[in-house]
Amino acid sequence: MEYAFEGRAKRTTFILMGIGLLSIILGFFGGDHAGNRVWTSIFISGFFFFGVGLTGTFFLALQYAAESGWPTVLKRIFEGVAAYLPIGAITLLVVFAVASAHLMDFHLYHWMDHDLYDPASPKYDEIIAHKEPYLNLPFWWIRTLAYLGLYVWFTMLFRKRSLMEDGVIEDPKRYYNKNKTLAAIFLVIFGYTSVTASWDWVMSIDTHWFSTIFGWYIFSGMWISGLVMMTLLVIYLRSKGLMEFVNESHMHDMGKWVFAISFLWTYLFFCQFMLYWYSDIPEEVMYFQARINDYSWLFWGTFLINFIFPMLLLMSKDAKRNPGFLVFVGVIIFFGHWMDVFMIITPGVMKDHGTIGLVEIGTFLGFLGLFLHVVLNALSKRSLLAKGHPMLEESLHHHIN
Repeated sequence: MEYAFEGRAKRTTFILMGIGLLSIILGFFGGDHAGNRVWTSIFISGFFFFGVGLTGTFFLALQYAAESGWPTVLKRIFEGVAAYLPIGAITLLVVFAVASAHLMDFHLYHWMDHDLYDPASPKYDEIIAHKEPYLNLPFWWIRTLAYLGLYVWFTMLFRKRSLMEDGVIEDPKRYYNKNKTLAAIFLVIFGYTSVTASWDWVMSIDTHWFSTIFGWYIFSGMWISGLVMMTLLVIYLRSKGLMEFVNESHMHDMGKWVFAISFLWTYLFFCQFMLYWYSDIPEEVMYFQARINDYSWLFWGTFLINFIFPMLLLMSKDAKRNPGFLVFVGVIIFFGHWMDVFMIITPGVMKDHGTIGLVEIGTFLGFLGLFLHVVLNALSKRSLLAKGHPMLEESLHHHIN
């Protein structure tokens, strides 16, 4: 069964991209802090959708490494979501290049100011200066290029070997076994780099502050956002009469993943906040003070949306099997985790001048259109069913009582 990406779906993605481009252009004429606001908005949505794409690669690798059979009929969806990764990587590189050159009034990383490391300068910061062996521009760029290069390379290799599975007549498990080995290697590398990348790209925005579980917190937000997007794509394709091989049990399992990872995110959110808040050490609690004092509704609203909604609405088996209900809850959770990324990034860049307005919403819609265009186009290139996978029959007959 193949998907034809054309007509209304393609027009919708172009409209969304047009909205995003118009929002960005008009945003530069928004007065004070306009450049900083627009580029911060681009980084927020760019990083968010990059994380969704990266989840596609991670979740695909996880199924290979675990030798899991049930999600085989969904494998093309994981690969389609991962197809956005090269575009997402380019977006981040553009943002980082502008930030490194301090172009268009964009100051993403405070530590990139050279005067902070000069003892003779009035801007000298002893804490940041002690972090210079790690937080210096050449080393930071080397790490960034390594992260993005590895993620894109693994994604392309997974996809190449996966498609080769379908064309093998003799010994069909050959490429499956190669991907299984590749998955084990990727997961080890990803387990380390996903943490350090979050330090480099996000935590270093608030340079004085640090958290030992920050990497896992960022990753859990990526994971749940990616799961929701993959679930929504399956529901969309089924509504078009495609992927009829996906049954209620598959949807139930995806719903369980969304439910479970929502609790993981909540646990990490609470641990990170409560331990720092309770200890009340000035250099640690300042991160949360900035968010609670200036973005109180967003800080607590993000927690409630991303915890209460999945906890209450996805608890029952029937809810996890109801496509309409999954769409309703999924859209709310998806936007809720974009709000979480906004809450993580904006206070450190915009201080108390940040807001969720037309620029931010328009940029989000633009990136959503770009993401869907790339993913749906990738899904239209091959059959939606991974016919050569050795566990296909097990997946086709997957059933949960």
